[in-house]
Amino acid sequence: MPPGVLRRKELRRQRRSERLRQLWRILVFSGMSVGLGYLLLRQGWTLREPNQVEVLGSAVVSRDQVIAAAGLRFPQPLMALQPRLVASDLMGALPVEQVKVSRLMLPPRLRVELKDREAVARAERRTDRGPEMGFVDGLGNWISIRQHMGIRSQGDLSLLVVGWNGRHRSALAQVLKERDVLGPGLREIRFEPDGSLWLSTTQLGRVRLGPPDARLSRRLEVVAHLSRTLPATMKGAPPQLIDLTDPEQPELSVGTRGGSGPPASPSPPPRPGPAVAAPRPAPAGTQ
Repeated sequence: MPPGVLRRKELRRQRRSERLRQLWRILVFSGMSVGLGYLLLRQGWTLREPNQVEVLGSAVVSRDQVIAAAGLRFPQPLMALQPRLVASDLMGALPVEQVKVSRLMLPPRLRVELKDREAVARAERRTDRGPEMGFVDGLGNWISIRQHMGIRSQGDLSLLVVGWNGRHRSALAQVLKERDVLGPGLREIRFEPDGSLWLSTTQLGRVRLGPPDARLSRRLEVVAHLSRTLPATMKGAPPQLIDLTDPEQPELSVGTRGGSGPPASPSPPPRPGPAVAAPRPAPAGTQ
């Protein structure tokens, strides 16, 4: 064969040999990397003792309680823990309002940041054995009297929540969040058996908010507006009822000791968009 043909064949053979050597190098180094990584994950980043669990921010929950609630067993591979699942387990088992879980590598440890639950109001719920007294936190969660002995309280707990029910937690949390803007003197939040939500305030009297549905935010906005703008002569005049079932058509009834005063129909706070219909007056002394 011509010398040029032989030379090309030799070059092709050398290139094939070099590619095979490169492939073997890749396979060997990849296998070593996987093995070392596996050993590092399984043996290097491992929780071997309870001291590697850091608990921050809580005055009532101990490290042992966190470990028991999370179901941790030692040794525990750190990377096998899912922070979201651990946080969910802790939220369901501990008297805390907020949980944040993070994994730290150097040195390997699990950090758990907690925010203790604080009772913000007294509460009453209906049970098969009759009314039961307790407390609620800012998220609307029920706190029994026994649980309350181990947690802090916020304020004087003058507010009373009547008819607490688990399905009303989100609505209750929304009202509690707006407590400061609803005006001073919020005394009672009541959930009727039919689900209707009522407020009782020193300034506005009884306020019917209707069902705790998607329009609750708008109704609370109207309550705050009325608390700021209602004439002083009408504030605190008993008996008084404000019906905000339709927040765009609020109805106000005021009675006096000497008889019934004229009905008033306060306007809701302005909002962008098309103008709403004028409020229709409510008969005096009606609910």
